[in-house]
Amino acid sequence: MKVLRNKKTLIDYIERQREMGKKIGFAPTMGALHLGHISLYEAAKKENDEVISSIFVNPTQFNNADDFEKYPQTLEDDLKLLEIAGVDAVYVPKAIDIYPEALKSKHYDFDGLDQEMEGKFRPGHFDGVGTVVEELLRQVQPHNAYFGEKDYQQLAIIKKMVKKTNLPVKIHGVPTLREQSGLALSSRNLRLDEKQRKEAVIIYETLLKAKEWFKSLSPKEIKERVENIFKASNFELEYFTITDEETLKETETFQEGKNYRAFIVAYAGDVRLIDNMHLE
Repeated sequence: MKVLRNKKTLIDYIERQREMGKKIGFAPTMGALHLGHISLYEAAKKENDEVISSIFVNPTQFNNADDFEKYPQTLEDDLKLLEIAGVDAVYVPKAIDIYPEALKSKHYDFDGLDQEMEGKFRPGHFDGVGTVVEELLRQVQPHNAYFGEKDYQQLAIIKKMVKKTNLPVKIHGVPTLREQSGLALSSRNLRLDEKQRKEAVIIYETLLKAKEWFKSLSPKEIKERVENIFKASNFELEYFTITDEETLKETETFQEGKNYRAFIVAYAGDVRLIDNMHLE
């Protein structure tokens, strides 16, 4: 596996792959890798000749400086995991490779997708995500790029950004990978103690209940039940919402022919955990 540590090395490498006519699959990460990330590369290997990863903890998508400082960085372990997974190359840029002039986000018009859910609680977050992903896609020039459905709103935002910037890449969503308990795999799980990790199954179990209640209750009734579950727990619910899958706007009534998704964000101590589930 090639480790490409600056923009010039990456661009030379990509030029060689393209000259050989290889189809490139790419999944960017912020490191602290787990099997959820590896599932992206497994999906990429099925559809591409060359599979590329990147590891870059992007400062502009953290609206909380403390969260940025605490984000786990495990580069050597990450590189070993990527090699075992059969990734062909990994790009490990420095900030200057991504932000040559200033550590600043571009501003995007995401048609309101960025105003919902995470956008309300993390101002500027999606401009940071859009900026780094656009720059990485321009540098890596993949045919296909892969992102996890655990960050469903982020996936929708990236699809919107790619459409608006006319980047020649197809964006693929990969289903959320879970621990045996149902807890969604996340780099932030590393910060949970043993008790919190066991109790965190409440998030998945609540989504399963919401999926069941979806058959007979209104969005308002489901939300009230979810809030009551968390009031009786050790977890602090930041928000629960059921949205139209396309617009991500919270729904007040269920309509035939539309697709819906339930989203949950909760705190275990100071660790913020997110998850979602398609309702059917």
